[in-house]
Amino acid sequence: MAKLTLSNPTIPQGSTVLVTGANGLIASHVIDQLLAAGYNVRGTVRDLKKSAWLKPLFASRHPSNHLELVQVSDLGAPGAWDGAVKGVAGIAHVAGGARLSIQDIDKELQEELPWHISLLQAAKNEPSVKSFAYTTSAWAAWTPDASKKVKLTEWSWNDHALQVARSNASPEEKGITPFMAFKTLLEQRLWDWVKKEKPSFAFNSILPETVIGEVLDPKNQGYPSTCGMVKWIFDGINLEIVRGIPPQWHVDTRDTGLLYVAALITPGVNGERLYGFGDRYSWPKVAEILKKLYPQKDIPTLEGSGWDQTEVPNERALELLRGLGQTRWTTFEESVAALAKSFTDLEQEGAESKVNIL
Repeated sequence: MAKLTLSNPTIPQGSTVLVTGANGLIASHVIDQLLAAGYNVRGTVRDLKKSAWLKPLFASRHPSNHLELVQVSDLGAPGAWDGAVKGVAGIAHVAGGARLSIQDIDKELQEELPWHISLLQAAKNEPSVKSFAYTTSAWAAWTPDASKKVKLTEWSWNDHALQVARSNASPEEKGITPFMAFKTLLEQRLWDWVKKEKPSFAFNSILPETVIGEVLDPKNQGYPSTCGMVKWIFDGINLEIVRGIPPQWHVDTRDTGLLYVAALITPGVNGERLYGFGDRYSWPKVAEILKKLYPQKDIPTLEGSGWDQTEVPNERALELLRGLGQTRWTTFEESVAALAKSFTDLEQEGAESKVNIL
């Protein structure tokens, strides 16, 4: 990122920021951007041994700033977050537990909501915390449908997903809609907590759309989430899955990480839902870009499935990125190219890579 230009950031440089789920795709980019901006980071992981690769990775990228890792194995254990929040100035809460395949949203909410509330309460009890950025989902706002022209607002909620999840439709008919409904309810409950408890820290939620872009350490991290789906197309496998995903929006991995930094440190940002929507995309377009980048490789052709028509309120998020020196969203083509480069780099090194899809 560009050199930090804010004259009076909410969190002074040199402070420590907590990042939960530090080994994940989004969280690793949040850490990368925080360290680049002059902050120290405390990252939580469920297993220190399995996540040991994080420390040398970031020590090589940002030798003048410090990453500390702490193990939080059971996110729902009493007092699980108390030590992690001690002395931190900000919290980027990225860790989540629900899988795309959930069907019982009430059961899932009963299991997961308490540990998010527990972190918020621990933050409220820690006087050093000035800002909290929570990771929700673009799907908490709407269900993508390329056939419809929809205009989203900052406070749009996915009522359609809630209706489908509560219906008598079969699990096959519902698909991943219950997951969308769960993310909607979870975010709503956390906003309810904030309104009731009125913590002293700023609270904002970030709605990342399909996250595609550079993976910082594919040897150790693999290709998580939707980055792994790009690898599927590159390898010509699991095409029936990507064919079923409608056109929607995407956001670059690096842009996403920087958006968290902006939400945490920009003065006056409080009580906002920030849309991480950078550019429209579709999986057939991914295949087309890969074909252009690697004409010698037999990339499959996917039949066109339309183009998203949704109007999204992403101007505020871009305004915050500009405040940190980034002038525009990274384009979809740039994100795919940055990700795909690591595919060929690993192949040339003879290294194996894994795909981690929820």
